Amino acid sequence: MTNKKIRNMEDFALATGISRPTLSKYFNDPASVRHSTREKIERALSEFDYRPNMFAVNMNRQKSKNIGIIVPSITDPFYAEIVRQIEILSLREGYWAIVLSSHGEQTLEAKAIETALSLKLSGAIIAPLGQASDRAQIESLGRTMPLVFLDSRIGDALPFVGTDNIQSISLMVEYLCRTGEQPCFLEMPPLNSNAAGRREAYVMAMRRLGQEPRVIPVASHAWDFEQVGFEETCRQLDAGGFPTRTILCANDRLAFGVMAAAFQRGLRIGRRPEDDVRVAAHDDHPLSRYTCPPLTTVAQDYSQLARSCLDLLLEAIGDSQRSLSPRPPAPLTLLETKLIMRESA
Repeated sequence: MTNKKIRNMEDFALATGISRPTLSKYFNDPASVRHSTREKIERALSEFDYRPNMFAVNMNRQKSKNIGIIVPSITDPFYAEIVRQIEILSLREGYWAIVLSSHGEQTLEAKAIETALSLKLSGAIIAPLGQASDRAQIESLGRTMPLVFLDSRIGDALPFVGTDNIQSISLMVEYLCRTGEQPCFLEMPPLNSNAAGRREAYVMAMRRLGQEPRVIPVASHAWDFEQVGFEETCRQLDAGGFPTRTILCANDRLAFGVMAAAFQRGLRIGRRPEDDVRVAAHDDHPLSRYTCPPLTTVAQDYSQLARSCLDLLLEAIGDSQRSLSPRPPAPLTLLETKLIMRESA
């Protein structure tokens, strides 16, 4: 092992006698240099125990290989799983993903977008807060780099990948009406496009089946869905109970709160004749199979959400490199769900 201290790419180039352009070419694609040169570089990397700062390498490229991901929460397993899959897929495509979180707050989303603007990114995938988002700021970001909306969208000018709420809610409503008492609907706080989309899908599905829609609105604008579900259930039970004994929640996290409140009040949850209420929801959150009883829900396709987002972004990145001509209408990708029948309904 040599005693030479290699601090940066310039030192490495001087120590090995290999030009900076050749080194850059190697780190961008090892197969792009001659076999003998590649072997020489790899021997030197081992000899000097040098690992280049690939983030800095990417930032210094004329064409960056970094992409941004902005989500409302990195602690929510729903977003955490999608981010994990996008990161893995990005690495396979030769891109490094930089993850930023708004933590459910408009000011932090604004700072995340400012950070993305300051970085030399090829593009970004963003799951916006929704109503609280600064639309002008997001549109400004979209003018500097390709963007793809994930899960919820703001306007229709940018590509979007999400779940087909009409298909997913209809699937669950039909199942619940077929197997027991018709469901009332506990809506989610009106934070993003999914709130209105799922409520409207429920109303449409119930009317199509000749049933009366019963929507339970929530006044909260918080992202703490479990707490919202818990508190609204307590209010409903204190006032005499839900309109029906089947509760369809707009998302699984609301259902977690509903189930906790029902358990606290001594209610039995499930689809057996002796049970007091049925609870179902939407998303197939990673923890839904571990509730007691396990939660009946509709499953979003996490892998396809991640793959479709990245495919659209990479396509947009390629288009932005080739042409500055006006873009065609932004693609809308709506993915179908599947019914996951468990013991709660």
